[in-house]
Amino acid sequence: MNSAADTLALLRSWRAAGWLRALDLALAEFLHGLEPEAPPSLLLAAALLAQLEGRGHSCLPLQGLAQEAALLLAWPPEAQEALQTALAAIPVDAAAAQRAWGATTLLSTAPAAAQGADATSPLVLQAGRLYLRRYWRYEADIAAQLRQRVQAAPLAVEVPEPAQAHALLAALFDLPAEASAEPDWQAVACALALRGRLTLITGGPGTGKTYTAARLLVLLQALHRGPQPLRVALAAPTGKAAARLRQSMVAALQLLVARAAGPAPVPPVLQALPLVDWTAALPPARTLHALLGTRPGTRRFVHDAALPLDVDLLFVDEASMVHLEMMAALLQALPAGARLVLLGDRDQLASVEAGAVMGELCAGAGPGAYTADTAAWVQAHSGQVLAPMAVAGHGGPSPGGLAQQTVVLQRSRRFAGPIGQLALAVNRGEGTGALALLRTQTALPGGGELALVPAADSAAIARLAVQGRPAAGAGAGVEAAGYAACLQALAQRPAEPAAFEPWARGLLAAFDRCRVLCALRSGPWGVAGLNAAIEAALQQQGVLKKGGEWYEGRPVMVTRNEAALGIFNGDIGLVLAAPGAAKDTPLRAWFLDGDTLRSVATSRLADVETAFAMTVHKSQGSEFAHVLLVLPPEDTPVLTRELVYTGITRARSAFTLVAPEPARLVTAAARLTRRLSGLAEAVRGG
Repeated sequence: MNSAADTLALLRSWRAAGWLRALDLALAEFLHGLEPEAPPSLLLAAALLAQLEGRGHSCLPLQGLAQEAALLLAWPPEAQEALQTALAAIPVDAAAAQRAWGATTLLSTAPAAAQGADATSPLVLQAGRLYLRRYWRYEADIAAQLRQRVQAAPLAVEVPEPAQAHALLAALFDLPAEASAEPDWQAVACALALRGRLTLITGGPGTGKTYTAARLLVLLQALHRGPQPLRVALAAPTGKAAARLRQSMVAALQLLVARAAGPAPVPPVLQALPLVDWTAALPPARTLHALLGTRPGTRRFVHDAALPLDVDLLFVDEASMVHLEMMAALLQALPAGARLVLLGDRDQLASVEAGAVMGELCAGAGPGAYTADTAAWVQAHSGQVLAPMAVAGHGGPSPGGLAQQTVVLQRSRRFAGPIGQLALAVNRGEGTGALALLRTQTALPGGGELALVPAADSAAIARLAVQGRPAAGAGAGVEAAGYAACLQALAQRPAEPAAFEPWARGLLAAFDRCRVLCALRSGPWGVAGLNAAIEAALQQQGVLKKGGEWYEGRPVMVTRNEAALGIFNGDIGLVLAAPGAAKDTPLRAWFLDGDTLRSVATSRLADVETAFAMTVHKSQGSEFAHVLLVLPPEDTPVLTRELVYTGITRARSAFTLVAPEPARLVTAAARLTRRLSGLAEAVRGG
């Protein structure tokens, strides 16, 4: 590869073969246009960097790239030889890159990238990683904001008396007078939140993340010394997740209200708290886009450093779905004195877009990551004793500051049965054990909570999705229904307009009893193929009448934020005729926002897709009584441990794995998702 022309010709051939995206090639051509004398190897590296960004990575690491390229790019075998030959031209480390690329104006090195003439270069090199400037800036901004929040001590007026905090936490969590051998990690999380402006609470489904958040809200409001209550905001990446966050927190607060008003004696400190007022005053939860305020036609938000959010305490749920760009915007818009509480499952799938922020921030967390100072704070403010092996310095690695503000909740109160056992096995990489558990449950008389169905084609999957599988363990309240039960309710449409809203709410709730989740978007085993097959099966049964693109009973998922319409990416609704509408009245899509039913004319919905089947990625933040997870017969890099774990943990009562080749489960459980990034190192100050 002797010239830029040769390099661009090679990249065009890769694009023609389908190995590169048009965007990847366009970046290399754009850089060549900016600087025709730019090193050919930099053009090649830039195209590969863009390809990796499209796969969720934020940078291209120079060291070890040749050895890892096959895994990172997942190109077909016929591409590997050409790729390896080309990679020989790319520098192998930062020093070599400086020698090869140092003269070009297209590239700057950190920290010079942040200032002076280098501040406009499209590429940045830091610690042997090549970045698109935008993603380098996101990582740098996030790291700086998080370090500042971790290092900043609470204001003097906010430092609680240890005895007061201890008494409140003992009442809120009903802690025993004597500390137990295993600390109450929910109480530990609240104690840690008292000493900083950033708290990360991670754990699987049912471990009590929002339960903990509700009690943290009460704790912080009770200890707040200002004349007005703390200004609180609730947010999540999707509308569904936001609604569930508020519902969960309201339910947790209502438990406290009922306890304080109940006949059993409660601590005076709890009786004195205005719990009813805080429950009523809990704000509506919003998507992050709605919270920050979108600017149509731009990537910018209304709220930023110049116009920060009017908030003292912000809870963000499903933080594993928050990508780099959104996290950077959120932190920029958060006032320096506000507290941020991130809730999420670090083991779930990362965002579809670049970054795996929650996973990286929680990577060093765990019972063994706390310093002696942290343990002393926790004991003084909550009475919880961290065992010696849970304190750094007892044979473990030196922890970072972020780990001192992170708690991993480990005991699931929802998944104590087979679904929880399956999720745990997959999360540990024990694919063979997970498969054995599925087969054992499938063989139970009458079926179990779990089932393995080796469907042969999309038509068989569609029949299963429509009819469901026989009620498994009915005595235990487990249901494994399909879509037909929901759509049959369409025939029970009330004649009275006043009865429409309760009926529509019930219909939307019934639709959430079942969902088909896919690993792929296209093909017969993907979202597109299965949505078409399910529609055909429902038409065959006569429960759905499809006369065109829009029809009554069509479930739709919004794929683009439409703030003016009050709908956001990930919102799911059902298409129904308006109450009392004549036959020729245009259809509307109805959405449930908490307890509020709202609708949008279908003529205004340009960016939606049918949602009988959806990707596992899009299902995050939701839960369904019965989940059918479909794995394709061929192995593909998207089949990962995180994808299967996320699919399993969307199920509340019944889980069905649909796989023509059950061995795909074993393969997926062994394949960990890896996102290339420098965020964790940057947060540590590297």
